[in-house]
Order: sequence, then structure tokens, then C-alpha cells
Amino acid sequence: MTPLPSPWLRVALHSGLGGALHGGHPGDPRVGLAVPILDLNELRAARQALAAAGVRATLLLPPALAGHAPDELRAAGAEGHELGGLGNPAGVSALDVAAQPVTTWATPAGLRALRDLGTRGLRALPSSPAQPAPGALLSVPPAQLAATLATLKAGGYQPVPVRAVPELRPGQPGDLWPRVYARLVEDRFARQHRVIDLTARADGVMRVAPLNHAPAPLPLPRTAPTAELHVHSPRLVGLSARSALVAYRAYRRSLKDVAQALQARPELHAAQAVFAVTLFHTPLAQAGFEILDLPPARARWYGLGFRLLRVAYGTHRTPSEGVPKMAWLGREAFLQLHG
Repeated sequence: MTPLPSPWLRVALHSGLGGALHGGHPGDPRVGLAVPILDLNELRAARQALAAAGVRATLLLPPALAGHAPDELRAAGAEGHELGGLGNPAGVSALDVAAQPVTTWATPAGLRALRDLGTRGLRALPSSPAQPAPGALLSVPPAQLAATLATLKAGGYQPVPVRAVPELRPGQPGDLWPRVYARLVEDRFARQHRVIDLTARADGVMRVAPLNHAPAPLPLPRTAPTAELHVHSPRLVGLSARSALVAYRAYRRSLKDVAQALQARPELHAAQAVFAVTLFHTPLAQAGFEILDLPPARARWYGLGFRLLRVAYGTHRTPSEGVPKMAWLGREAFLQLHG
């Protein structure tokens, strides 16, 4: 497997240095699938695995392979695969055997190589995310293709060649801000509060944190264990950009994920209620939740946090509700409605 790039190279990639690619639409189930190929045997194995799954992908090939097996490359192009490059880009013209422009290149080894790709009109791939996400660009070695394709299918993802990812574009320095915010704020919060991520599916938008108390204004004893809902903000923003109905359906379906977690996760077995502090309390009210007003000072504090989220994830759409409130349901009522 290709080693992870250095931290500075990852920063350069995600800021678009040298025209490096930035992932596509954050609410679309299509993900760019790139397969780094080192030799002819790997090329044949990748084509076989992709054909068995009915999937087209971007094959990242060393230019020297074109001289050894041009017919194999032409056949791959005829099957609908995009041809990209890997290694030294000096021989990029050799990959033109399939009569399609080569624009995508594997993650290079350093900043100088990244700039060199840009001067040649080639777009480097960023490093793969830890798990699939809508619009993401994945790099999967041939030996892992079958397992990865099964995981993507189970999660509702649609793997496509990199060039077919909606809204794919060269990165920009401003693209770093959401990543920095996620690492410094959301990821840190998730670790500290043991947040359980329930977003493995392409339309999964919920996370849940086990609490050992019942915060006000919940009408429960202060020492009652509870479960706090957290929305995956970038995912919900992306789904909402596609359609309000698509986002609403994902929201409702994700409540079923929470119900399953309440029953399956030991840390949630004692939770007596499920609650969320949110601007999206109208969909929760429609889902059976009781809505409670927050104390004014707390409502203003949460409102400031939600405005920061909108800035971080690039949405300028004003939410239908301007004042955050608490939505809650007792455990049994929640499981009855959403289990």
C-alpha cells in the first residue's frame, strides 16, 4: 500500500497546491475509486474484481506499463475505466494509448513532485479518508478491492472513476478551514465525550454520546443516564444541498441507527432518554420528540456555536429555526417509534 504522505504534504494536497484535487459533493453517494497498479498481474486482477462487481474505476498506472502491455491498457479503457498515472510523470504521454486524456495522478512523494504535477496539467489525489464519505476520493490497492467494494455497496455508496465524481475540482487554500475545524473541534469533542459514530452509510447523519447525567431542562433526575444526539454537520449540509426531502429522509432513517445503538451498545444500555440541542427541532418534533425551551443565555451560546458550524462547513442558508431548543424522548418511547 502507498505510504501516507507527510503532514505537510497532506496540508499541501488539501489546499490544492499544484492543482491537487478536492473531493466532490458532500451529499452525493458517488465516491471516486482509484486503484494503484504496479504490474501487469495487478492490472489483470483489478480488472477482474471490478468486472465482477460491475464497477468502473480510475486505474493509476506506471507509464512503463504502457510500453509492456498497451493492449491491456486499451482494453481497460474500452471497459470504461479511467487511466491515470503513478510514479514519475515524465512518461505521461505513454499512457495515451486508450485515446483518453490522462489528468489524474497518484499522491506524489514530496512538495516538489506535487508542484511538478501541476506544471504538467496533472491533478494529484489527496490521501484517502479513514472511512468512505460522500464525494470522497479513495485509493484502494487491488488486493483490497473485493472487500472494499462490498463495504461500499453495503453503505449505499456508488464507486465511480475519479473524473465522474460530481463537483470535483482543484483544491483551494480555503478548503483547509473545514478540515482544521473538524480536527481541532469536532474530533476532539468526539474523543472526550466518547461519541459513537453512526455514519457508516452514505446517508447516515447521526452520532450519539452516552452521558451519565440528565442536563436541564430534561424532566429527569440529574443523575439519570442519557444519550445525546449529534448531527454530522458536513453530511447534513451536503444532503440538504441536494434536496430538503433527501435530508429529511436521511434524518429519519438515522434515528433508526440510534435505536439500534441503544440496544446493541453496552455504554447506552442505561440511557433513560434520548435528546438533542438543535436548530433542527421541527423534524424531531415530527418524529415524536417533545420540544423544550432552553434558558435564554444557554440558547444564545448554542446559537453562536451553530453559526460557527455554518461558517466552517460553507453553508450560507439560514436555518428555518433561528433559536436552538432541546428535543427529547424517553427511552421506551424512542424505541417504540424508531426501533
